[in-house]
Amino acid sequence: MALVLLPGLNTLIEDISEEKKLPPQVVEAALREALLKGYERYRRTLYLGISDDPFDEDYFSNFDVALDLEEEGYRVLASKIIVEEVESEDHQIAIEEVLQVAEDAQIGDTVVLDVTPEKEDFGRMAAATTKQVLAQKLRDQQRRMIQEEFADLEDPVLTARVIRFERQSVIMAVSSGLGRPEVEAELPRRDQLPNDNYRANATFKVFLKEVSEVPRRGPQLFVSRANAGLVVYLFENEVPEIQEGSVRIVAVAREANPPSRSVGPRTKVAVDSVEREVDPVGACIGARGSRIQQVVNELRGEKIDVIRWSSDPGQYIANSLSPARVEMVRLVDTEGHHAHVLVPPDQLSLAIGREGQNVRLAARLTGWKIDIKNSHEYDQTREDEVVAVQIAQRQREEAQQAEAEARLAAEQAARAEEDARLRELYPLPEDEEEPAEEESEEEPGEESAEEDDRALASADDGEPEAAAPDQSEEEAFAEGVES
Repeated sequence: MALVLLPGLNTLIEDISEEKKLPPQVVEAALREALLKGYERYRRTLYLGISDDPFDEDYFSNFDVALDLEEEGYRVLASKIIVEEVESEDHQIAIEEVLQVAEDAQIGDTVVLDVTPEKEDFGRMAAATTKQVLAQKLRDQQRRMIQEEFADLEDPVLTARVIRFERQSVIMAVSSGLGRPEVEAELPRRDQLPNDNYRANATFKVFLKEVSEVPRRGPQLFVSRANAGLVVYLFENEVPEIQEGSVRIVAVAREANPPSRSVGPRTKVAVDSVEREVDPVGACIGARGSRIQQVVNELRGEKIDVIRWSSDPGQYIANSLSPARVEMVRLVDTEGHHAHVLVPPDQLSLAIGREGQNVRLAARLTGWKIDIKNSHEYDQTREDEVVAVQIAQRQREEAQQAEAEARLAAEQAARAEEDARLRELYPLPEDEEEPAEEESEEEPGEESAEEDDRALASADDGEPEAAAPDQSEEEAFAEGVES
């Protein structure tokens, strides 16, 4: 068969490579796979309405596609074994036929033959399958490269540049390192800071949250300005003592998007010193607040409280309510992590904070339930009675939970025992097979073959798998294959 010409093949590969940020070799491999799937679909359509599909999932494993970039075309090749008597024309060839062109041929040798169909015979359905598989393979390669590039980053904080806006999200350009191409990342509304001004080409420090697959869009990076990890990173870069290890950040509680507009973003950071002579709070604040001011500026004026961590829960809770002055901390329920904090009347509003923000962040930082009490009106006897009722209620709920879990575990054990007894009496077919044989029979490409079959099945139903929104290059390629 003659070479099937695809005018503009080199330009197509270059455009897709630039658009998808993929190496040309990866695009060529995806094209070969897509064309091979298109050929398989072409062969299967020959039996539509006539008989059942005679091809199993491994039938075309000896077929391949060769791209000719110089002449801009492709060929479909089949590796066939030389035999005395042909049983499968797609996998075997008669020795008499081969001897006509190669006198030294022998039975058992393998020959590669050109089996490219005529361009007119390829068909619309095969071209659609080619386009669909090409889009899928490119998305898979994008996801794999993005995951490999960003998943193992030592530094999860990146410098991002604003590109455009989509609904309530900001689309930003990020790079994993010097010389690496930029990749788009999405900054959702919930991860934005209210004080940020997201104008075009503005740069921000962002925290890489995850790399995930988005329907109809492929692999996508999600970044955050509200993540507590961004605060940790900023302190690590501004405080040499943290880099050296003499000061450590123990906990961070952050409310970057308060529930009310009247309350600004706020963060509490608990720090501790490994060396006794080092003041961890002073090290983080710096001379005249120079170090913490750099962090505040990067977070666009967010209020940050740096407090000293303590192994004593009472002292730690008192410190966490800074800047309020605390008279006493009563740990009324140590098992339930419940504490009463007594403060003077003039410190009540400061300890609670505007709309409860200060005490809410202190509770998150320490892991304790904190009740702020007026020290002048505190009745310890009455409060102890109330707490005793709460403790009894908590213990009842814990006992009920433990009883329910034990009952569920017993039911699962009984069910498993009954299933084992029934399988012993009535063994299933798979129980009689050897696991080792099952493992040896599995082919490395079995999973990908199943995915390809699902792609073909969806095309048979007239519902091709959703491709990326911008498929102009793949569509042009499919039209070239079809025409």
